[in-house]
Amino acid sequence: MSPKQLMNADEIRRALTRVAHEIVERNDGATTVTLVGIHRRGVPLARRLAAMINDAENVMPPVGELDIGLYRDDLHSRGPAALGRTLLPALAGRVVVLVDDVLYTGRTIRAALNELTDWGRPTAIQLAVLVDRGHRELPIRADYVGKNIPTAANERVNVVVNDIDHAEDSVWIVQGA
Repeated sequence: MSPKQLMNADEIRRALTRVAHEIVERNDGATTVTLVGIHRRGVPLARRLAAMINDAENVMPPVGELDIGLYRDDLHSRGPAALGRTLLPALAGRVVVLVDDVLYTGRTIRAALNELTDWGRPTAIQLAVLVDRGHRELPIRADYVGKNIPTAANERVNVVVNDIDHAEDSVWIVQGA
């Protein structure tokens, strides 16, 4: 099966715009919101959400970056890898919205929660994802979802983000996990 496009750049922009408005609505504005993107593709998505919130509310939420590399539960099977950086603003008294591209098993989010709480104690932690593909292995759900995409276990969801991939934003489903 050849790759099938599930979202184009306009659909991604509209989904992120909706999520940005939902974040503002749920939190009675954005004055206490901090967005934290999970490396890699969650970081540019978090920056885009912050800009969209700023456009709507004239409040620019702080944006942080989280590298969960050392918090993964599969380090023994992955081998050595270069680690990114975790850069976080102050978390105390803030509502932190974790941002990631795809929610699948929940293991990435579990690692992110573990690392985040090592850095501080926010008032609340919420989760925003561009794509929720199902197949959870842990009891984790997103508060904000750009698009729910049912998938088979042998399929993979690839998110292309111009900021990283230098190609037009898109979401694809590919055979072979």
